[in-house]
Amino acid sequence: MNASRRPRGPRPPGGRVLRRDVLAGITVAAYLVPQVLAYAGLARMPPEAGLWAAFVALAVYFVVGSSPQLSVGPESTTALMTGAALASITAPGASTRDTAALLALAVGAVCLLAWAGGLGFLSDLLSKPVLVGYMAGIAGLMILSQAGRATGADVPDGDPLAEAWWLAQHPSAIHGPTLAVCLGTLAVLLLGARLWPTGPVPLAGMLAATLAVSVAGLSDDGVAVVGTLPFALPTVGLPSVSSLGSWALLTTALAIAVVGFTDNVLTGRAFAARHGDRVDARRELLALGAANIAAGAVHGFPVSSSGSRTAIADAVGGRTRWTGLATLGAALLLVVALRPVLARFPDAALAAVVVYAGLRLVDVPEFARIARYRRAELLIALATTFGVVVVGVLEGVLVAVSLSLVDVLRRVARPHDAVEGLVPDLAGMHDVDDYDDAEAVPGLLVYRYDAPLFFANAENFLSRVRESVVAYDPEWVLLNFEAMGEVDLTGADALETLRAELAEQGVVLAIARLKQDQRDVLQPSGVLQRIGAEHIFPTLPTALDAYRAASGPTPPPSAAP
Repeated sequence: MNASRRPRGPRPPGGRVLRRDVLAGITVAAYLVPQVLAYAGLARMPPEAGLWAAFVALAVYFVVGSSPQLSVGPESTTALMTGAALASITAPGASTRDTAALLALAVGAVCLLAWAGGLGFLSDLLSKPVLVGYMAGIAGLMILSQAGRATGADVPDGDPLAEAWWLAQHPSAIHGPTLAVCLGTLAVLLLGARLWPTGPVPLAGMLAATLAVSVAGLSDDGVAVVGTLPFALPTVGLPSVSSLGSWALLTTALAIAVVGFTDNVLTGRAFAARHGDRVDARRELLALGAANIAAGAVHGFPVSSSGSRTAIADAVGGRTRWTGLATLGAALLLVVALRPVLARFPDAALAAVVVYAGLRLVDVPEFARIARYRRAELLIALATTFGVVVVGVLEGVLVAVSLSLVDVLRRVARPHDAVEGLVPDLAGMHDVDDYDDAEAVPGLLVYRYDAPLFFANAENFLSRVRESVVAYDPEWVLLNFEAMGEVDLTGADALETLRAELAEQGVVLAIARLKQDQRDVLQPSGVLQRIGAEHIFPTLPTALDAYRAASGPTPPPSAAP
């Protein structure tokens, strides 16, 4: 890698920014610890495995990552995928924890191989509508996933949508005091965000809820709290297995790597766009790979990024990667020294923080802007949201990317075209439909096709040129290749078909502004030789001069009778 592009560690921010980052880190840590414990359960792992996976991921991302705000560590989707894999996969000679660690190492290896292979460009398939829709879908999953914690109901395990649907069918399972704590905390958070936009609103809301539950004795009425947190030092080293295990483990690692990278890039770019920052997709592959290698080395499980924790950090004012380092320090302090305080946090208050963070992820003004720009792109954004919530994160994004590619293909297959003419007092040649006083050169049809000429639009190109020939009855047809970036074999055959048809009508086919790359591609087809070098011009003016010279002097106007 070129030294100028090598990842560098972050520079300390100014004092005011650093204070906000530290405060945001403390707030995120108060949410991270109980959240990670829950995700460890989803992954069928002991609590300390989740904590240490979070700690090393935060440390590694601080050094390697590119996003100023992304909060990495255990995340719900990758935890669920890990748990599902551990339920059916066990590497030879390995315990469940060894298999999870091996899975994290495999995920890290996939990401590092993709980084070395320069596959970060695949993130360019994730358009703005996909990004906005994805964040809204993640927000929906975040809110739905809190159905049990927010209501105190004993909801059967399942995906967030299924859990919310079960609760809607069993309203009697709702525990009133727990729901009241959640709604009260959420009201405090929403009001606090309006009154104190840059303050540590989530932390203040949780502390207020903790105090209210303690004073009112609601824990005796069944309002659940976090409870005692177990903690133990990690076992550092590679898992004790004799082989990589099954093909299923490797395919699961690939799936988790794809989901994790997609999550990192989409979440990182969403928040970077809000503050004028940039996220390097290739560097995110490196950071995700290194974080998973570190998680595997401490016998943790695969990690990714958390939209909820990132949203909390953003809401409190965290703006640089020092927020992540502050989160690490505060989380260690909470686990080691302040476990009695954290143990009294109500689960319902934490659920309210997740809902609050989720609501902040839905960018309604951006949806409205997309709708004003193009309805097809609004459809893509809404399809992404629906897909993420209903069919899953990876499947939803794949559906959205597919729709985006179909939309691109539709527009390229039926592009804009133009017949160009001269406009008085305006240099150059222009689309005759754009100017009322534009006039085509008599006998010369200058035609521009604003797309690459390839298999999907070759017939469309031919039919449009034929229509223009009928309309203008020219002696020459001059193709302006300016906007025709690529020509495949089907496109070259279409050019030859057009040349042969025009020749039968006694019409000359000429080409202007043919780039050298296009010339090199078309040369083997023979179509350029049949058109003739005398009819291939570097510019439109030289082509226009050649046409006028070939047509002879313009006859003088008839004498008046």
